[in-house]
Amino acid sequence: MSDSPALKEIFNRDRLQHIADETWAVYPAFDRNGFMARASQGLDGLSVMQRLNRVSQSLHADLPEDYAVALEILYALAPRLNSAFVSMILPEYVALFGQDNFARSMDALKFFTSFGSSEFAVRHFLRKDFARAIEVMHGWSLDENPHVRRLASEGCRPRLPWSFRLENLMVDPTPVLDILDNLKADDSLYVRKSVANHFNDITKDNPEWVLDQLEGWSLDNPNSAWIARHALRSLIKQGNVRALTLMGAGQKAQVTLENLKVTPDVISLGDRINLSFTLKSTSDKAQRLIVDYTVHYVKKSGGTSAKVFKLKTFELGAGESVNISREQQVRNFTTRVHYAGRHEVDVLINGECLGRSGFDLNA
Repeated sequence: MSDSPALKEIFNRDRLQHIADETWAVYPAFDRNGFMARASQGLDGLSVMQRLNRVSQSLHADLPEDYAVALEILYALAPRLNSAFVSMILPEYVALFGQDNFARSMDALKFFTSFGSSEFAVRHFLRKDFARAIEVMHGWSLDENPHVRRLASEGCRPRLPWSFRLENLMVDPTPVLDILDNLKADDSLYVRKSVANHFNDITKDNPEWVLDQLEGWSLDNPNSAWIARHALRSLIKQGNVRALTLMGAGQKAQVTLENLKVTPDVISLGDRINLSFTLKSTSDKAQRLIVDYTVHYVKKSGGTSAKVFKLKTFELGAGESVNISREQQVRNFTTRVHYAGRHEVDVLINGECLGRSGFDLNA
């Protein structure tokens, strides 16, 4: 999990005071000072998810012991919180203190997800009682509320970022098939993004299973086509022929790559590079092209690590040419640190490398 300072500051002391005040407003017996003391202890050293957990623990210390009564207070608190991310303290509370009250807790997760998301919390119930939880989530996939439908998909992703993995679904994703099938043409982009990410997760462990499912879809439906395109992004970057074929680009591209340049040739950290080239069709008919590029980043050891970036998908007419360019800043991230040296850049057309250039990064 990446944790930039800006993100964890969602739970800064001003936000903790907001939570304390709003909880007191719906539950006057709430000890705001006690909550602040508990929630802010060692705050600076905690990550964003540790802060979220701390807040839920701190709420529990001063809410009624009766779980049902405490939930009623949290139901009243939910619409008063001023951040969707912060509202995730409520499903976190359910995950921490409601696992022995399955039905009531699942209802609470369904309610709270509309204010932020219950995607992390529901995974604890999947881990504790998978069959029962997945049955409830199947019902959620048919709900009229897009937040609830999204939870049905997002909550059971095998590799959900920032959460533990669901190893049983990494081995066999079949138990979620009915959920994903219910959502494969969903009208909500919010839901479709989750379904696409879910399928993309599955491609990491079961690529052929995903391809088997998507090859049975009618991609004439624009919603289904959108999901398939984004679901297959990792396989397309790998040049998987079945994935490329599904996207209409399974044939070898009949093009020439001309005027490939990466400028400037030498940069410093923080500078921008510009990749540019021309594609010229050598075919007598139109063809669908999926254009990506790979940067071979220099590692600390001196070796390289390849990262594929999406560039463009389009139809190129018979004999036509197209100029393509992309600008990219070379800077450090929490997930990638750059090192000096030669960085090769490949251009991929329908999964095949047709040309290479590069740039040097100064120390």
